[in-house]
Amino acid sequence: MWEKLYSKNGLTAKNIAKELLDVEIGNKIPRVTDYSVKLSIGRGTVQIALGLLEELKAIRLEARGHLGTYLVDKDIELLQEIAGIAPLIGSMPLPYSRKYEGLATGMVEAFELSGKRINLSYMRGGLNRIESIRTKRSDFSIVSKMTAVNSLSNYPNLKIMKEFGINSYVSAHKIFLADQQENSIRNGMRVGVDMDSPDQKELTFSEFKGLDVEYVHINYMQLLDMLDSKQLDAAIWSIDDKRITKSFKAIDFQLPEAKKIAEETSEAVIIIDGDREQEIAEKWGTVEIKSILEIQRQVESGDKIPRY
Repeated sequence: MWEKLYSKNGLTAKNIAKELLDVEIGNKIPRVTDYSVKLSIGRGTVQIALGLLEELKAIRLEARGHLGTYLVDKDIELLQEIAGIAPLIGSMPLPYSRKYEGLATGMVEAFELSGKRINLSYMRGGLNRIESIRTKRSDFSIVSKMTAVNSLSNYPNLKIMKEFGINSYVSAHKIFLADQQENSIRNGMRVGVDMDSPDQKELTFSEFKGLDVEYVHINYMQLLDMLDSKQLDAAIWSIDDKRITKSFKAIDFQLPEAKKIAEETSEAVIIIDGDREQEIAEKWGTVEIKSILEIQRQVESGDKIPRY
């Protein structure tokens, strides 16, 4: 059956499949004559193509006499595959917190509500996600606004496509201390820094600036164990990670520069290759940021089970 899609009728079916993606279930589809004129093909070819889509179970039609033909059901993913429209592929942080689980769930469900589908991959480190755009492994990436702005200065072809607003990426960052008896940072500390995470790196270097400390290069997923085993004396991390907040004392930033960076790292943005803006915008369609944020809020509050 799939081999038929490579015939003349199959090519027509691909074009009609793309058109039918915009027709809501229960609505009347355009007339055969309309498709014939729009696609510059014969009426018979249109009828065969519609029949082929039904055989493939991509659509189910119902003829209602003089009222026309109605779309009773459709398989969106199958129609997209036939039409040659691949879903968007996005990369985002590892979902270690409810906030990230909420963001991932919001992305998936908001696209589904718009009759679309996306595929998400989860990568540690904003630099890795930026690189996935540059190497075309991802269509878009979710990073903090600070990481996005810094990346634009290095790679002018990148562009911020969507902004989610303050506290959409993290609620806040704080300094976590291994020793419960300490109340501030000091000289001689061993401080964890993840060089693949621009946010964590910039916050760390700005807050510990001027102190005589030893920077220990780590993967941020090691923070909990290394603080617990006293291999680190301090590390900056998100308060959304409840494993950390339940185990260690947290203190606020003191230096103005660190406080400013902390605000810039709290907002999530979508960053894309600017040369592909029109293509990605078309696939993004009518998906609204406010819908994503509302689902994120429901997951964070426990009113919705994460699904991503």
